[in-house]
Amino acid sequence: MLTSPDSEIPFGIPCALPQGRQLPPPEVSGEIKTRDEDFLVEEVPLYQPSGEGEHLYLFVQKQGLAHSELQRSIARHFKVKESAIGSAGMKDRRAITRQMISVHLPGREPGSVEPRDPNIQVLWSARHQNKLRRGHLLGNRFSIRIRNTDPLKAPSILRRLRQLEKSGVPNYYGHQRFGYRLNTHRLGALLLKERWDDLLSELLGVGGSLSPERQRITREHFDAGRLKQCRSGWSRNERAESMAVHALIQGRSPRDAVLSIKRSMLAFWTSALQSAIFNQVLDARLRDGLMDQVELGDVAIRHDSRRQFICHPEILSESDFQQQVENFDLSATGPMWGRHMLRPFGPKLDTEIQALNALGFSPDQLESCDIIERGTRRPFRIKLSNVEIDSGVDAHGSYIRTAFDLPRGAYATVVLRELVTGIDPDEAVGLFSDSAD
Repeated sequence: MLTSPDSEIPFGIPCALPQGRQLPPPEVSGEIKTRDEDFLVEEVPLYQPSGEGEHLYLFVQKQGLAHSELQRSIARHFKVKESAIGSAGMKDRRAITRQMISVHLPGREPGSVEPRDPNIQVLWSARHQNKLRRGHLLGNRFSIRIRNTDPLKAPSILRRLRQLEKSGVPNYYGHQRFGYRLNTHRLGALLLKERWDDLLSELLGVGGSLSPERQRITREHFDAGRLKQCRSGWSRNERAESMAVHALIQGRSPRDAVLSIKRSMLAFWTSALQSAIFNQVLDARLRDGLMDQVELGDVAIRHDSRRQFICHPEILSESDFQQQVENFDLSATGPMWGRHMLRPFGPKLDTEIQALNALGFSPDQLESCDIIERGTRRPFRIKLSNVEIDSGVDAHGSYIRTAFDLPRGAYATVVLRELVTGIDPDEAVGLFSDSAD
């Protein structure tokens, strides 16, 4: 059961989910994540620990845990603050995942590296000089069983995978980026517009984006002004909600209540807004059939060096330019708006500003905000590699299994929505199987 929003588009801020596809709509249906064991993710590290240093690197396997739960468990075990924990990226809750974690332990050796949590296993550990930070990975290897599907359709899916190997995969931000209520971009937009009351209503009240039925009473307490009852209803993963209600109980203003939330969470919301804008620009690119093309006015990126450059006529006229695009050396990029972002020109810039305007912003508003990230560009497409596929029947029914590698920052669910229907969540239905992480 779901708590329904009181308007079709909450606060006038549209959906951020991917709308386009590179390939024609799939004819095969299926489901993913019916079991944790059906969704395997293994991080491909950027570097290996040296064996010496203040930071202990752990290669951990987790199952059925949100990233925040993993981080808290590691911090408790080693008796350190959560700020002492480093990771290259967050992994899915509904999955079995393997990734590197770092723990700052200067001058001491732990008695045991294994947390007392049955859902966490440390596969190996070693020392290193620096903290592991976001983006310190090459990519991820995925192995995914698609359930409730016809295993005889595996050749059809393989053909689509081969097409994506050639053209690339749309580099959308997947639904995970927008939280279990699919609304982190709305929170980011309301934050930048300083609509403090609306933000608290979206975060804590019944109206706005859909919310799980389990939260209904808690949210009704907020709407009725029963703040103490509201505070006791949030889970340990719903930290932003708890912090905001606590500040309101102390008599602080709506503005101060919002700003009492950890800055890292506020930055996560504004980053989700950037992601929503990017997704809208990529929607337009796919509608025009130009995801795998580079044109005049684009900002392109070299995939090996990550160097970005504006495509002026003299660059496009270079004899090997088109071959570099076909070889996947170069791709066009979309905006992650911020003050340091390189801008395209002409119609390409117009498209990006239109996407920004659709969410109620001008470039100046995003470029002048100190909470939003500095801004960069994101490739419109990413390379799919090391593809595998097989099918069969096991104790849990029929399946098609596919495996592939993706570079850092890419979403496996975006690949899967090119292969089968039934992958996309629907804002009108909700996505509440995951914890509010």
